[in-house]
Amino acid sequence: MTHGSKTDIYSRRESQARSYCRAFPVTFTKAQNATMTDSDGRSYTDFLAGCSSLNYGHNDPDMKSALVDHISRDGVTHGLDMHTDAKADFLEAFERLILEPRGMDYKFMFTGPTGTNAVEAAMKLARKTTGRETIIAFTNGFHGMTMGALAATGNAGKRAGAGMSLSGVVRMPFEGAMEGVDSLALIRAMVENPSSGIDAPAAFLIEPVQGEGGLNAASTEFLKGLQALAREHGALVIMDDIQAGIGRTGPFFSFEGMGIQPDLIPLAKSLSGMGLPFAGLLIRPDLDVWKPAEHNGTFRGNNHAFVTARVALEKFWSNDAFQRQTEAKSAFLTERLRAIAAHVPGATLKGRGMMQGVDVGSGDMAAAICAACFEQGLIIETSGAHDEVVKVLAPLTIPQDQFSAGLDILEAAVQAQISQKIAAE
Repeated sequence: MTHGSKTDIYSRRESQARSYCRAFPVTFTKAQNATMTDSDGRSYTDFLAGCSSLNYGHNDPDMKSALVDHISRDGVTHGLDMHTDAKADFLEAFERLILEPRGMDYKFMFTGPTGTNAVEAAMKLARKTTGRETIIAFTNGFHGMTMGALAATGNAGKRAGAGMSLSGVVRMPFEGAMEGVDSLALIRAMVENPSSGIDAPAAFLIEPVQGEGGLNAASTEFLKGLQALAREHGALVIMDDIQAGIGRTGPFFSFEGMGIQPDLIPLAKSLSGMGLPFAGLLIRPDLDVWKPAEHNGTFRGNNHAFVTARVALEKFWSNDAFQRQTEAKSAFLTERLRAIAAHVPGATLKGRGMMQGVDVGSGDMAAAICAACFEQGLIIETSGAHDEVVKVLAPLTIPQDQFSAGLDILEAAVQAQISQKIAAE
């Protein structure tokens, strides 16, 4: 066999399922905070951040140092769900810095390495505790790619990969999904009508901000109304905070300050602090009715992730300074995106916090904007049912000058696309 360039190995041996590398066709060799460097030594500003898995940036020095120390002393790497010092240290930090200050009482279930594992566990537990099957999910929702979580995911392309029918989930309109329709009123009418054809739900599964579905942000009123409806009808609330949580919208949980008390909270992505696989499910204590090993996973004991997650909590959540910094950057982002959207007729701002974007009305235009950004050294992606939203997911730790410069690249790309469109007309 004759082998060509180094990059040929991907087309020769990697599955066609690969995706992000198609938009960013270089080989990255180094990353630090909000900067990635390719094999030619070119630097890029990262506005993707591992789809919110790198809220604290690439290779945080304190997390990296703690991990190297753990490895150097032969600390446990893989422990199934056995007790280890790394797990205990993480749980104690999570209890002390996250749960107790917020008056939250939850059990922490280690589910496996990815967000879909946490969602699967939540759906299974909701059905087990209520004795019901139906999960109500929402239009444009994304919850994972394994079969149960995929059933709750709305995207047709993702669902088509299942190769079989996906059951057990009923879809309802997310807030604002249907023009002129009060989504909450519609959901209530359907749940309360004994002839609607909808069985009593085990749970409502919702993202406070829809990460892949177009940065649709639910209001406090909608989420509180949904919680009230669930309580009235004996259903649980599963608040999927996998992409919107861990500081992405400002506070640790994206629903903080809303008067929301979810029954189950899947977490993943930035939970480990530096992109190591780690997912978990927060469970209201009275719902923790699992039998030993009734739901498990070989890699639920990733001690390397416990080490970095503990450092992330201690470094960024011991006081409110990090949250205030994120909120200041969020306000700056809103201001810049408003100016960028003004270049595009009919464009709208989407999202909340450091999870915002611009709906440019066309997937083709959004893709062209992102491609132009990459040529200028900015990694940025799209979101939405038609990939029509240009989505900013910069690390929360990005230096202000680099953040501003990245948004300059985005604005120039938008202006260039609009100029080309006008010239073509």
